Amino acid sequence: MLRTSPDIYGLQASLLKTIASPRRLELIHLLGESGPLEVRKMAEHFGMPQPAISQHLAALRSAGLVEAVRDGREVRYQLADPEIVAACGLMRQVLIRRIARLGDLAAAYASQTPAPEPLQALK
Repeated sequence: MLRTSPDIYGLQASLLKTIASPRRLELIHLLGESGPLEVRKMAEHFGMPQPAISQHLAALRSAGLVEAVRDGREVRYQLADPEIVAACGLMRQVLIRRIARLGDLAAAYASQTPAPEPLQALK
């Protein structure tokens, strides 16, 4: 059996902490769909101030998930590895299946549980 270095788990946990933000996940998916974008365009897309987007991008950049590419005076951000979108999509599919199972469980429970008696009005 192949043993993985414990250090890889620490790196993975650090990366997952970085993307444990709905907005950062949205940024990853936006960059995956549209390709390199300027901060201004991302801010317009999300209806957020540019400094807020820049902070999220700085975190993603420090984790090595995005990189800045300068084109003259413009700086565009792009995914460092497009596979991150696939990884996030895989986790989303796991969550969707889990939600479906929970929904099925709730429906089965509801069909087996008698409806509560209506409350009598207090006199």
